[in-house]
Amino acid sequence: MKDSKSDPTADIAREYLERDNKDKQVLALLFEKFLEKKDQILVQKTEMGGTEAYIGSVTLEWFAGRVHFASGLPLFQKKYNSDTDNIEIDADSIDEIQQRPVDWSRQAPLVQYLAARKNHKFPPVLVVINQSWVDDPKATEWDSEGRATKSTTDFTPLDKDGKVGLLNISEDDVTIYALDGQHRLMGVQGLMELIKTGKLQRYRKDKSADDSFIKINDLIEQYQVDPAYLQSLPKEKIGIEFICAVAPGETRTQARRRVRSIFVHVNLMAAPLTKGQLAQLNEDDGFAIVARKIATNHPLLEQRPGRKPRVNWNSSTVATNSTVLTTLQAIQDMSERYLGQKFPHWKPLEKGLIPMRPEDDEIEEGIKDFEKLFDNLADLPSYKLLDEEETTALRRFSFEKDGGEGNMLFRPVGQVALAQALGILLFKKGLALGDTFKKLRKFDQQGGFSGMEYPQSLWYGVLYDPNKKRVQVAGRELAAKLLIYILGGIQDQMERAEIRKALADARTLENQTIGFDGKFVEPKQVGLPPLL
Repeated sequence: MKDSKSDPTADIAREYLERDNKDKQVLALLFEKFLEKKDQILVQKTEMGGTEAYIGSVTLEWFAGRVHFASGLPLFQKKYNSDTDNIEIDADSIDEIQQRPVDWSRQAPLVQYLAARKNHKFPPVLVVINQSWVDDPKATEWDSEGRATKSTTDFTPLDKDGKVGLLNISEDDVTIYALDGQHRLMGVQGLMELIKTGKLQRYRKDKSADDSFIKINDLIEQYQVDPAYLQSLPKEKIGIEFICAVAPGETRTQARRRVRSIFVHVNLMAAPLTKGQLAQLNEDDGFAIVARKIATNHPLLEQRPGRKPRVNWNSSTVATNSTVLTTLQAIQDMSERYLGQKFPHWKPLEKGLIPMRPEDDEIEEGIKDFEKLFDNLADLPSYKLLDEEETTALRRFSFEKDGGEGNMLFRPVGQVALAQALGILLFKKGLALGDTFKKLRKFDQQGGFSGMEYPQSLWYGVLYDPNKKRVQVAGRELAAKLLIYILGGIQDQMERAEIRKALADARTLENQTIGFDGKFVEPKQVGLPPLL
């Protein structure tokens, strides 16, 4: 008969699992006990560059209520402006300042982002823990040489290595200031006010009211925000990193310099994205999504073996000797100015707000429309020359080294102006794409886009600055209007008169107006070119 005794190995494994589960239960009970205390927070201790820090997380509600702007540190009180939460800069305070001024015009966009976008995310904030004794030279925490005998952070380790533990955040003992993250703090505070009162005052940069409000009812209507979802936001958590205002052995001056240095280093290392990089990464802006698709897939722009790249992905400008045709930023601008006439709702409701991603079917429709535009652009005589000539020769002005065509179609500003004009003509004026490009091909064959640096050119003084002998971006709007006019999109006589005057003004240099024959004329003698 087979022995029914259990397997010793299985018994050991079972005992181990039971013990492990019991340990976890005990640990959970202990954590629950400690975390119930409102004056302590569970953190992990880190050290980098000689600075100890404690990393944890807090609710948005706690962050908004407990953390102050760094400019409110007692150290700054003599120069602190309570109306703007900024330091008044003068000869006395300049060396004490640790923060850039708070730009209150950013609060409304940040609040809109948090309230209306469900996949919102703020990076962790860096805060300083201060205690009242820091600002009392006679406090017992300073020794006879003016050095601190203790830290302003009170950490209780829970493990033998002292890496995980509880940080004292009692309101009776500590005050907390945002060292890096003051605009995030401003945004979260605004969100709490919006949820509590139903509206939020908009401010200008200096915190002066601009007579308008963000209202919960508007967010619900415009972005289909669920009221219950809004009420849940205060319990969301944000990462937070604490450092001490004063470390043991530091004098007050040394502590101030250390904290200020940390702030500068944090901001220097956080290099902002370029416009080109934003265009590469943006998944919310419909115009950027369409631009990326065309830039990577259209035959005129796509990367091909044996062909030099035609798109600069990072910079917003094209260098003199660059062989690219355009930039991703320019393609995005073209997308916005062309498709924006058909899909105006793709744009954010206000400047500074983050646009909401369009529906997928609209994005597909936008891609098809933009693709058709580039199909026709690729058929222009100027762009057909790319099979034989480099972009540099077609872009350079005649007086530059090795000379060139001075063709506006090889300048981002010219490309954007053309896209803007075509968007208005097609989507606002109702002109046909094929007929419009038939006219443009004829205009191009006659040299209409080339020789910008010559007085005979329509773009002289508009996109080309005769004084500085370079392209001028400021003329883009007028260039678009001129294109709309010559393509038959402006019938109103008053509007035509305004364009003619603007053209005469653009060709007036030092009170002398240059006619299309290169001679000085009276401004009223500058006429509009014939229609195509």
